[in-house]
Amino acid sequence: MKYISTRGQAPTLSFEDAILAGLASDGGLYVPETLPQFSAEEIASWAGLSYQELAFKIMSPFVAGEVPDEDLRELIENTYSTFRHDAIAPLVQTAHNEFILELFQGPTLAFKDFALQFLGNLLDYVLKKRDQRVVIMGATSGDTGSAAIEGCRHSDNVDIFILHPHNRVSEVQRRQMTTVLEKNVFNIAIEGNFDDCQNMVKNSFGDQSFLPEDRQLVAVNSINWARIMAQIVYYFYAGLALGAPHRPVAFSVPTGNFGDIFAGYLAKRMGLPIDQLVVATNANDILHRCISNNDHSLHELVHSLSPSMDIMVSSNFERMLFDLYDRDGDAIKELMANFKETGKLALSEPALAKARELFTSCRLDDDAMIQVIADVWENTEYLLDPHTAIGVEAARKTRHRQDIPMVCLATAHPAKFPEAVRKAGYPQDPALPHHMADLFEREERYSVQPNDLSTVHQFIADNMR
Repeated sequence: MKYISTRGQAPTLSFEDAILAGLASDGGLYVPETLPQFSAEEIASWAGLSYQELAFKIMSPFVAGEVPDEDLRELIENTYSTFRHDAIAPLVQTAHNEFILELFQGPTLAFKDFALQFLGNLLDYVLKKRDQRVVIMGATSGDTGSAAIEGCRHSDNVDIFILHPHNRVSEVQRRQMTTVLEKNVFNIAIEGNFDDCQNMVKNSFGDQSFLPEDRQLVAVNSINWARIMAQIVYYFYAGLALGAPHRPVAFSVPTGNFGDIFAGYLAKRMGLPIDQLVVATNANDILHRCISNNDHSLHELVHSLSPSMDIMVSSNFERMLFDLYDRDGDAIKELMANFKETGKLALSEPALAKARELFTSCRLDDDAMIQVIADVWENTEYLLDPHTAIGVEAARKTRHRQDIPMVCLATAHPAKFPEAVRKAGYPQDPALPHHMADLFEREERYSVQPNDLSTVHQFIADNMR
């Protein structure tokens, strides 16, 4: 399996090289040259497999022998052995044919664990094999950072620097990152918003001259293909549990950076019978505006009670555009250059028609989201986090067919967002799981830095081991 850039100018890479490269040299994102295809018979034969066994079936074609099967199985086993629930991704029913897929059973209580614990193990494996040291630089709107740190904290071959927007993540999210005191972990609070952090990371990949010659940057954000690959698995896992491939399923996905729902789109292309994919956004609704009104233009960022979705520019949408424009790298290069210059992007009529055939979308503000948490708790005594609540309501508003199971992706544990839960009338802060019970007593360590790339580069250069 080879990997190509969405902008068509960068060299074709192997799996391992694509994982280490992160962003392509032409500014594009790496995608597989072809997608594995699974027949209905093959998918049906997977019924009853454990999550780990299913992950091997789905991920091995993307690795294409670069990691021997025995080693890949071991990486997968090690990754999901840290999850608190034996099912790894359990389903909970909340209404007729409506299910919550709990993706917060990992060590940092967010769906990012599915990909980032795997990526941490994979990087450790590849870097040891190559006897190579790297610098990880990542941006987080709240959950990516803690999952990446957890995945990489034990790696001797990695120094990890995570940028988060100062005072713009929840206290639980911040402490999950800043209380990890390993010598290779550095948290940087940027005096700006998430998009400022994300732009710093993208610009740093374009110019790595601030690093010594024997080091390179590696991405942990969802621009890294390994993250998307790992996320495809839980769509198949939920679908199989609900009767696929003998009946179709639908998914509603709270999304900011488009990575999670892009994995669902790939699952559909690989053979899973997905009837509907719902793009669920908060007030930062560039994806909803794009699909509903062909308005992919930058608006001022709104700071919401669902901070992990407080994103103006959805990085992974470029991967989707690549397919919507029939994998025409030159067209994507021109489209993205124009978007960078003007802050506006309009899809061609054929591309827009394809997008609308693939996705429905919905936007929810804070007030509506709070009401959903309250209503679901009142009716079922099931407590949603704010991002999941947006996904649930988006599903209910846009659902095509009641006879098809609708799976709402629960992207985080409600304990990470006590403010939203309290506003919904829940009588107390939801309790953290046992392994995090002392989180507020742990020592914190982080550095507040100005929204200035050269200053951040100097901080990284000064702190590498």
